Amino acid sequence: MAVSNPDYTLYLVTGPFDPKAADLYFQKVEEALRGGVTLLQLREKTASSRTMFEVACKLNSLADRYHVPLIINDRVDIALAAGADGVHVGQEDLPADKVRQLVGSEKIVGVSASTVAEAIRAEKDGADYIGAGSLFPTRSKSDATRVSADVLHAIRQAVGLPIVGIGGIDRSTLNQIDPNDIDGVAVISAIWSQDDTLNAARALRDQWNHVGR
Repeated sequence: MAVSNPDYTLYLVTGPFDPKAADLYFQKVEEALRGGVTLLQLREKTASSRTMFEVACKLNSLADRYHVPLIINDRVDIALAAGADGVHVGQEDLPADKVRQLVGSEKIVGVSASTVAEAIRAEKDGADYIGAGSLFPTRSKSDATRVSADVLHAIRQAVGLPIVGIGGIDRSTLNQIDPNDIDGVAVISAIWSQDDTLNAARALRDQWNHVGR
């Protein structure tokens, strides 16, 4: 693995990139990193491959400054071309075992799972961590499958991988998650949509440190 023992505590997934507001985009990322984000994911569903590659390269350089791994959502080609630290895939994306073959043993591979069977398969396929969710309703993915507290606990019992809770997590829902069932939380709007991303990240990190560890 390129990064030894990644810290999954606070995992920021970026909002959409707007070329007309590029400076603000990278400013928000840097403030979030300063505020305590420990893992960064570039998630871009509409940008061209060229734009996504250029954004990934800039994010990679920025994340390196803060010693935070950069993960690319879905796009193995972009992750390899930009020298990112890993890839995250969902159940409809390239299978995790194929991703592992493409990126090798040094990159981080994350897999979304909403059932115990999916989590077990991800572990067998060589995943490094599980993104378990959606734990709460989320606007970022309208078709997301809800994962109950019981299923989350069952996933924890079934696999030996770190588990990141995803989906609708913010300061009001974080306290509803059993901290024994996750190793960290992935968020978008709880940081990205806030006017002050530095303090939004800091508040979430402090809250997790209080309730979780």
